Amino acid sequence: MALKIAVQMDPIENIDIKGDSSFAIMLAAQARNADIFCYHVDDLATQSNQVTAYGHWVTLRDEIGNHVSKGELAREDLRQFDALFMRQDPPFDMAYITATHILDQISDDVLIVNNASEVRNAPEKIFVLKFPDLMPETLITRSEQEIARFREKHGDIIVKPLYGNGGAGVFRLKKDDSNLASLLEMFFEKNREPLMIQPFLKEVKFGDKRIILVDGEIAGAINRVPMEGQVRSNMHVGGKPEPVAITARDREICEALKPELKARGLIFVGIDVIGDYLTEINVTSPTGIREVERFDGVNIAEMIMDVVEKKLSNK
Repeated sequence: MALKIAVQMDPIENIDIKGDSSFAIMLAAQARNADIFCYHVDDLATQSNQVTAYGHWVTLRDEIGNHVSKGELAREDLRQFDALFMRQDPPFDMAYITATHILDQISDDVLIVNNASEVRNAPEKIFVLKFPDLMPETLITRSEQEIARFREKHGDIIVKPLYGNGGAGVFRLKKDDSNLASLLEMFFEKNREPLMIQPFLKEVKFGDKRIILVDGEIAGAINRVPMEGQVRSNMHVGGKPEPVAITARDREICEALKPELKARGLIFVGIDVIGDYLTEINVTSPTGIREVERFDGVNIAEMIMDVVEKKLSNK
């Protein structure tokens, strides 16, 4: 029987299919004759232990400007699906966390990719702290005194919002930069969250490597090179994707992560490596699989669907 796949994502008509990993996964599912239902997280609901969403059954085409046909708006019981991909973009805020709690209610009946409770327990910049030997020295705090001590030690630092995404709000502060106090004031007026502080890694000029793991195994990688004058390499802010080789250090990092990823049911993960250091573990809505396919011919979406089918057959 054809699989029934639900995808919780940002509006499908607005995506850029050239680089959208969710679209690649849906294409792979459709090629296996899966029926695909897309909905936005705002249309998710729970009542009396029933979990429903308003959305559309879709037919996809790998054609820019003509990539989707949508059926009529429908209200569907999400327990009817074989698998559900939670693919809406962060920020990882209370709305995101609430959605994971709602999806937890159907996790005994539906394979959720990635496991909703483990996504909730593994925010990108917190989960990575389980592996201090693989990371640069890292500080997470709201204490201005601790941030000042860290800067005194390292001089050149990177300041990141703890629950941001796509490189938004990331700053480099050199040793002689006088804007630290103003920057912290701006951050702390806007939210109550701590910041992540790391030393600036000069190796970032050669790129920030995104390694994609499928069920704990290395599936492929791309290098994201910052634009001239930028320290952020995210493709959302102009980072240029390039082909890249997997190094012995990369394999060491991935082997260290593998048992934890498999134990948590984190099937599709993207890690970030600068030089020899692991900097983030992305589990919410990883990207990069279309770029890997363009450079290396590796269809990671097919790998993901292979794992999904295997896990469903073993249920």
